[in-house]
Amino acid sequence: MPDAAPSLVVGLGNPGREYEATPHNLGFRVVDRLAEQAGVRMTRPEARSLTAHTTLEGRAVVLAKPLTYMNLSGQAVRELLDKAEPAFWMVVSDELNLPLGTLRIRERGSAGGHHGLESIIEWVGSQDFLRVRMGVGPEHPLEDAADYLLRPFPRAREEQVEELVERAAEAVRAILRDGPAKAMTAFNRRPGGGPESDNVPDSSA
Repeated sequence: MPDAAPSLVVGLGNPGREYEATPHNLGFRVVDRLAEQAGVRMTRPEARSLTAHTTLEGRAVVLAKPLTYMNLSGQAVRELLDKAEPAFWMVVSDELNLPLGTLRIRERGSAGGHHGLESIIEWVGSQDFLRVRMGVGPEHPLEDAADYLLRPFPRAREEQVEELVERAAEAVRAILRDGPAKAMTAFNRRPGGGPESDNVPDSSA
């Protein structure tokens, strides 16, 4: 039987077709993938978000995509927390300071310049929430990080991005099934297979 109180999984992004294929919308893509796996659609409007209520790994889960735009994500998350009163919650987002394809799970931490996380920390009043961070950093230095995050990925990178989305969805399910500690051991690894150092700062525009 699923838990009585649901778990909440929030994917960050920006609403609108022009943003669908951008690095900043990977959180949306992961939540959409989880909904697809569960056989539900993200169509229920509540708490300034599109949501779906379903069951994953034996838990009642609310999947959510805030519609407030990235910089105001905290307003929607605060309302979702008040409405759902979840037993457990996490945020799925892009991370510019990690190489493209890298995945990292963290139980707490600063926003490190990611405006969506900044907004959530401000509105929730705490840095103590789980994050599934997906690396989107390019191989070359950036002159304009915001422009990079809001432009679609090059087609040549789409297969790599799809693999990252799939792995992030698997990580969310592992967290729900096994808990954060086991999931971190399994997923906090570089694309080549080596363990991730824990001293990489959070950083996104």
